[in-house]
Amino acid sequence: MQKLKYERPFIRKMNIGSMNKFGTSSNVQPVKHIDGVPVASLLAQFGSPVFVLSERQIRRNYRAAARAFKTRYPRVQFAWSYKTNYLNAVCQVFHQEGSWAEVVSGFEYRKALGNGVAGNQIIFNGPEKRREDLLLAMENNSLIHIDNFDELFNLIELCNEVNIQPRVAIRVNMDTGVYPQWDRFGFNYENGQAWNAMGKIVASGKMQLVGLHCHIGTFMLSTAAYVVAAGKMCDLLMRCRTELQNPIQYLDMGGGFPSTNTLKGAYLPGVDTVQLVDDFAEAITTTILNFGFKQDELPLLILETGRALIDDAGYLLGSVVANKRLSDGRRAMVLNFGVNTLFTAFWYDHQISPAQDGSQHTEDVVLYGPLCMNIDMVRESAHLPLMEAGDNVVVHKVGAYNMTQWMQFITTRPAVVMIDEQGQPHQIRKPENLEYIEMMEQVPVHLEPVLNPPR
Repeated sequence: MQKLKYERPFIRKMNIGSMNKFGTSSNVQPVKHIDGVPVASLLAQFGSPVFVLSERQIRRNYRAAARAFKTRYPRVQFAWSYKTNYLNAVCQVFHQEGSWAEVVSGFEYRKALGNGVAGNQIIFNGPEKRREDLLLAMENNSLIHIDNFDELFNLIELCNEVNIQPRVAIRVNMDTGVYPQWDRFGFNYENGQAWNAMGKIVASGKMQLVGLHCHIGTFMLSTAAYVVAAGKMCDLLMRCRTELQNPIQYLDMGGGFPSTNTLKGAYLPGVDTVQLVDDFAEAITTTILNFGFKQDELPLLILETGRALIDDAGYLLGSVVANKRLSDGRRAMVLNFGVNTLFTAFWYDHQISPAQDGSQHTEDVVLYGPLCMNIDMVRESAHLPLMEAGDNVVVHKVGAYNMTQWMQFITTRPAVVMIDEQGQPHQIRKPENLEYIEMMEQVPVHLEPVLNPPR
């Protein structure tokens, strides 16, 4: 009989769960399938760790959001936020559903063109637009959202050179009662910057001022802030029409709607505190409809929401490397992925589930990755059954930002798989390898390695 390893005594909190005549039992349920595909088969085919996206859930989320706005307002257009997840397969799902593209760099702009998005359906945001990026956007008749006065004056010079009248909007920042205020991007409403910029655009005669844009924050939990923002945007639109004789065609209210992830430090889980997309739709559309526009004067309403449309469609599957007992008595598990792969672990307490049956007894466990750094904390405390090395876990709601903000650091980045609506998995991004990582490196001749000759 094998002798058990010795562990020094420690104090453990009482196991939580539903009460019965035998005491308590765990309510942690294993997740063995994603869209009907076994987790074990996904790991066997594509390796561990691996990101998995549900095409069915993405389409379901998009259609629900579109329905929420289009049943309340006559003219609505969504534009997929590329920075949220710009894998081509993901973008194509949104474009098939009717979404335009919203980009914030020349790199993203070219990805949108490569995905077949018509130039006049690309919204070009962001504070850094290089000369060649602006020229490309002008030639493709894209909507250019001006961020600052330097960009505005550069555009005027370009217009003189190429004799093109681009369609432009300005980004407006404002006080919506949520602090800290997002005031680093765009022109301020309260101090008159926004109105000044609008006046310069119209007076130049070089550009078509066709829209107004705002993005008041990220993971916004207050619908009231959107009421304030929509009201101020409508005010600028009306003033532009009456005082500058320049009708505005659209209001772009940006994004910022939250997913149901749980923010770090939150007292209650996200599913209990986050407002529905319908709540944001009601707040925004009611404000615009009640502002006093005539029916034929209502502007097109554009939304750039990203996170709320894809977060819950993404999963990260991984494996347990080892169990440990920390110096304070807490049990810890080492996972084969860390914050380099799961970047949003810095923001959220992600739900993490076992991928196989296990013990009914649970314990608070510290989960961290393989980076040999204290910042590599996947979860500071997760209530899970005991798992052995080689067991698998499923991290929920990881579809937004992880596949654009992940880092190639110490380990290579994993494959990404999309399960289609028929339950068929497709690899939409290959896992990285050493050859890929070193592809862009160049070594000077005097630093080239001396390889031992074969004996």
